[in-house]
Amino acid sequence: MKNVILEILQSVSPIPLEEHALERPAYAHLGDFALPCFPFAKVLRKSPAMIAEEIAASIQHPSIRKVEAVNGYVNIFLDRNGVSNDILHTIVTQGSTFGSSNEGNDGVVTIDLSSPNIAKPFSMGHLRSTVIGNSIALLLEKSGFKPVKINYIGDWGTQFGKLLTAYRKWGNEQDVRQAPIETLLKLYIRFHEEAEQDASLNDEGRAAFKALEDGDADALALWKWFKTESLKEFQRIYDLLGVEFDSYNGEAYYNDKMLPVVEELEEKGLLVESDGAQVVDLGETMPPCLIKKSDGATLYATRDLAAAIDRNNTYDFVKSIYVVGNEQSLHFTQVKHVLSKMGYAWGEEMHHVPFGLILQGGKKMSTRKGKIVLLEQVLTEAIELAQRTIEEKNPTLANQSEVAEAVGVGAILFSDLKQHRKHDIEFNLESMLQVEGETGPYIQYTNARAHSVLRKAGMVDSFEVTEVNDYEWETIKLLEQFPQVVKRATDELDPSIIAKYAVDLAQAFNSFYGNVKVLSDTAQLPYRTALIHSVTIVLTEAMRLLGMQAPQEM
Repeated sequence: MKNVILEILQSVSPIPLEEHALERPAYAHLGDFALPCFPFAKVLRKSPAMIAEEIAASIQHPSIRKVEAVNGYVNIFLDRNGVSNDILHTIVTQGSTFGSSNEGNDGVVTIDLSSPNIAKPFSMGHLRSTVIGNSIALLLEKSGFKPVKINYIGDWGTQFGKLLTAYRKWGNEQDVRQAPIETLLKLYIRFHEEAEQDASLNDEGRAAFKALEDGDADALALWKWFKTESLKEFQRIYDLLGVEFDSYNGEAYYNDKMLPVVEELEEKGLLVESDGAQVVDLGETMPPCLIKKSDGATLYATRDLAAAIDRNNTYDFVKSIYVVGNEQSLHFTQVKHVLSKMGYAWGEEMHHVPFGLILQGGKKMSTRKGKIVLLEQVLTEAIELAQRTIEEKNPTLANQSEVAEAVGVGAILFSDLKQHRKHDIEFNLESMLQVEGETGPYIQYTNARAHSVLRKAGMVDSFEVTEVNDYEWETIKLLEQFPQVVKRATDELDPSIIAKYAVDLAQAFNSFYGNVKVLSDTAQLPYRTALIHSVTIVLTEAMRLLGMQAPQEM
């Protein structure tokens, strides 16, 4: 509707208008839309009040009930009945496709997300990349793109030299087979504790990784074993989160693809020596990009360059997204600059989507120091807490375990995604599971409540809107905004826009439900049933875009 009103205003405005010129007033008595005329005064050499009066007098449209010029604003009041009728019929007809578009024109977007390290447990630290990346993929898909989700598994690098060294010194096969990840984590932590006392261990770790990189048979066998056990554990987490991937090509996949990149850099005269290492000079404003260490070992940048080139060759992407923490911003800026120097124009379509940390007690979690919260344990605890709440409040619910899983997992997803991704967030499971406030269970419970009303009222085949009260109108206006919300969330790669919208819609519906006797007014029942049905459609789709389940009973 905003675009329609903007077009109407464009046709009568003395100067061109931009989209952000049109506002949605905070208070209903100021209209449904407002155009502040103050920015036009200098250009037109008239007072804002006079400009507002001239524009207001020129507006006539079937969707507009009234236009007022007040203190330099053009306040526009929509025809509630006509607009509501159009919106509700559209949503009921389109169903879950409401808000979809073909803006992406089937363009492929690769998304690098999750990317846990093998031989380490899937910690809360990996949650953000996984769920933010998954939600972005769902948003892109709804907007007409073809997302390709790549789990760039951390299965290479010097940390594996350290792990191999630790296993050979203090590990044994039986312990690893009985509890693979737990045992390997203890070995990894012990290595760093011992290395603080004996720095030569770090040299042994680097040498062990170099042997792995050179194809040492024993090292490769251990590495493959560690990887197989890790992927089994990761899959349990992904199944709980409802996340799937199109590719598991990790760092090791690019081992044979790095040498051609180094050779290409050499051929193009981009490699220079610095303290025995090979780097690409990026000018005075940025540190050089390190390609090969003095011992010949490759680095993250080498592999990411190879991965970027391979992904472009494989998928011919229109955009390539990396959902990786804030601390890697410089790294991705360097990689883009190197690709630009190599002559790859598509490198400009690489986008780092950074995010903040999950904190515990205000401090960063660290695998190295053993300060780690295992995601699987958190998910299990959340599901158990949800199960106990269901047993207390709705013991006759038929599918308790399925609902408990949906609510427990949904609480964690929503708690993460409602925050702007760049912000650090504090982990607090009890607050996540509250049914009141801006939480996942609140959204799910609101949707279930709406479905409960529909079961009592019954679905309708036809309806006509004849009278819209204030509570209904606030809900309908929010429903109408959903396509614009989806577009903005997609454009900004920000799922929190969807999460905040879901809260607003749930609050508006609950206000309507608490103040309007839906079932007793038979004359308005068909229209109100359509309104409630529309709320369930949009809330369910909003939750789906966040990766959440939407139980119809709770």
